[in-house]
Amino acid sequence: MSRIAKRSIIIPDDIKIYLNKQNITIEGKKGVLKKTIHSLVKINFEQKKLNFKSKISSSYGWMQAGTARSLINSMILGVKYGFSKKLILVGVGYKFSVEGLKKKKIIMSLGYSHNIIYILPVGIDVQLLSQTEILIKGIDKQLVGQVSANLRLYRKPDAYKGKGIRYFNEFVKTKEAKKK
Repeated sequence: MSRIAKRSIIIPDDIKIYLNKQNITIEGKKGVLKKTIHSLVKINFEQKKLNFKSKISSSYGWMQAGTARSLINSMILGVKYGFSKKLILVGVGYKFSVEGLKKKKIIMSLGYSHNIIYILPVGIDVQLLSQTEILIKGIDKQLVGQVSANLRLYRKPDAYKGKGIRYFNEFVKTKEAKKK
């Protein structure tokens, strides 16, 4: 039995939740998020609390209930506060730049023969802190993490020199070069 699923979520006053069978919609000051929950999970909404139960007593049902509870809790935090990830470029000549008003594009100069253009998905905002630092913000935790992982894939940190795109708090252990 999942211990996470047993804990109920207390809903803040400025968050509105709409339940329609297995579909849940959460509204807050930052925006609206929608999610379809697994059919084995039963959600009870009473007195500003969300309680989760499994429709079957097997461990698979309780796993799905714990996952649903974690996802909904992240959705509530997203529409109330939002999520952000900071990426840092390390390397001579590497830089970020942002273009566009509606369809934002990140243009990266990463030491290749051409610049890399990444078009941001809907719901993601970017703040350019400097030419080597960028802050990715949004209300969907999964989407913020996926965009920052996609950007990092263009130039992962090198194990020998440490050059590349890293997360703000990431430590890259550098190897020693081969000796003669």
